[in-house]
Amino acid sequence: MLTIRRIFMKLVTQTDCTAKTFGPYEAVDILSRAGYDGIDWSFFELTGSDSIWLENDWRGNAQKIRRQADDAGVQIIQAHAPFPSSKGESSRGDEGYESFIFKRILRSMEAASILGVKFIVVHPKHHLVYRNNRKATWDMNIDFYRSLIPYCEKWNIHVCAENMWQYNKQGGFIVDSFLSEPEEFCDFLDALDSPWIVGCLDLGHSALVGVEPQDFIRAMGPDRIKALHVHDVDYHADCHTLPYMESLNWAEITRALGETGYSGTFTFEADNFLNKLPKELRKDGIEFMCKTGRYLVRQVEKWQQKD
Repeated sequence: MLTIRRIFMKLVTQTDCTAKTFGPYEAVDILSRAGYDGIDWSFFELTGSDSIWLENDWRGNAQKIRRQADDAGVQIIQAHAPFPSSKGESSRGDEGYESFIFKRILRSMEAASILGVKFIVVHPKHHLVYRNNRKATWDMNIDFYRSLIPYCEKWNIHVCAENMWQYNKQGGFIVDSFLSEPEEFCDFLDALDSPWIVGCLDLGHSALVGVEPQDFIRAMGPDRIKALHVHDVDYHADCHTLPYMESLNWAEITRALGETGYSGTFTFEADNFLNKLPKELRKDGIEFMCKTGRYLVRQVEKWQQKD
């Protein structure tokens, strides 16, 4: 006889579009009022020169935002480091850029830890044409993620590797990149063999390289997938838009999450559609995104069963 196993899944969304539109501090209150349980902090602007995370008192800014979130009744649960993690034409990469971005990734990890984050997504290095450089890409990423482990231990934060894709400029289409196949993703995490390095499955990225997200979820299982990037795609472009606006099979995706016992958060990286709205309508769009998320979470919970 089947009994229901209740896992109360938290609904989370990234700050990217909201913070760009309204500012980082107001974004916290807007997302809280919209009804989200948690926030995924986007540190994308750390690739530039204008950011609250580059101010002299950036640690104080993090403490201020955490207090603000606490007062608003919302957790900052997940984060995303700046990217890309590498550039260049050789396996050594662009050494100047890689020194720069490594420091910025570490800044995002420390800031995230102050915010209370336990999982931060860090893109793998994948600047080489993947088809011709599979071993070199594997080796550089083993070294890269291992280099982050001491900082994970220092700041008590887990790093999530993410499945990626590349663009074939000659053909004008998307192709495989590092961790785009579930077998490689599983093997990579197993090879690292560290509790500090886990998996973030980007559902849209999976579909773009021809692996249905529900199949990727079942292949990796809940022991390896600890975070999600939830968004919809049309199988041709990395749309990062709201579920049901494009082509993914959300009935099968939510079923796979429920049946496999995924216990992490349901985290949207789906706010690109907000950029098409006038500023005056974006708060309404944020609330609609939250309602859509609540519906999807309920679908997952319907399938959370055990023997």
